Amino acid sequence: MPNLVVDTTVLPPADRFAFWHALVAQETAPAHISSGHLDNFVAYAQAIDLGRIRMTSLRYPSLDSIRPTNLVRRAEGDVYQLALPLTGRSTLIQDRTESALEASNQFTLLDTARPHVARHRADGPDLATTITVQIPHAALPLAPDRLRRLLATPIPSHLGVGGLMVNHLRSIAAHPEQFEPAQAEILGTVAVDLLTAALAQFLDVEDTLSPEARNTALRARVVDFIDRHLDSDELSPSSVAAVHHISLRSLHRLFEAEATTVAALIRAKRLERCRRDLGNPLLRQPVQAVGARWGFPDGAHFSRLFRARYGCSPQEYQAAAAHRKR
Repeated sequence: MPNLVVDTTVLPPADRFAFWHALVAQETAPAHISSGHLDNFVAYAQAIDLGRIRMTSLRYPSLDSIRPTNLVRRAEGDVYQLALPLTGRSTLIQDRTESALEASNQFTLLDTARPHVARHRADGPDLATTITVQIPHAALPLAPDRLRRLLATPIPSHLGVGGLMVNHLRSIAAHPEQFEPAQAEILGTVAVDLLTAALAQFLDVEDTLSPEARNTALRARVVDFIDRHLDSDELSPSSVAAVHHISLRSLHRLFEAEATTVAALIRAKRLERCRRDLGNPLLRQPVQAVGARWGFPDGAHFSRLFRARYGCSPQEYQAAAAHRKR
């Protein structure tokens, strides 16, 4: 998937901050930016277009960003900005709300159509790391007056639907090359639906969500549950449906658009765990033990499934992986 990568270190130290300042004003929202590292501003940015939304992964030294009223008036369009600090310390101020966000545990929402202040501090010599997402007001189907109450308010990013949304964004930011350009719109829609569900959950207004947003959130919860229980002998479509308090028929209907079934999804994920373990020479486990660990106790059946998916037997794959590591 195409993405724009910026690295200030390719420029002379004296030109780095000016370049970064111009980039931020162009790609996100105009702001007055200051930093104690003007003489050698080492920073990185990766911007990814996901249909109606734009995600940016940023690494930078300590800085302050102030967006006053006069710069707000110059901006075009009303956009929310999701701010997710991954490392460092961030303090955000908007509409008389001031919050210090815990890196990796909280995110918040800012409205670029309103003044705000953002202070980011790196930990020691390391760079601060943040993921931001630009979302048009019209893309979030929640009442504006309710969303305004959330501006600069810390929202848990490691629990419930919020955690699923963060995992989704971090997966895209870490490896955008694994996705096809045609998938960008879908990935963006999933991100917006998960964010909408997370905000609705926080506001306790989940009953106002559209059926599409509810289904996206439920499907994400189901996939997350499957990922965390792949080694359980009791994992099956029936047990998944029971845990999520829906009928088996509703569970199957939930995945119709994904062109797969829940059983096929479980099998594919288990086979991938087997492939990963077999490819790790440090484990040195017998093939049958690996298969049994991930839900394939019948060795012959495991071998057939593995060959059908990866084009070789588990034994051949393990031997080839061990040879490559020599």
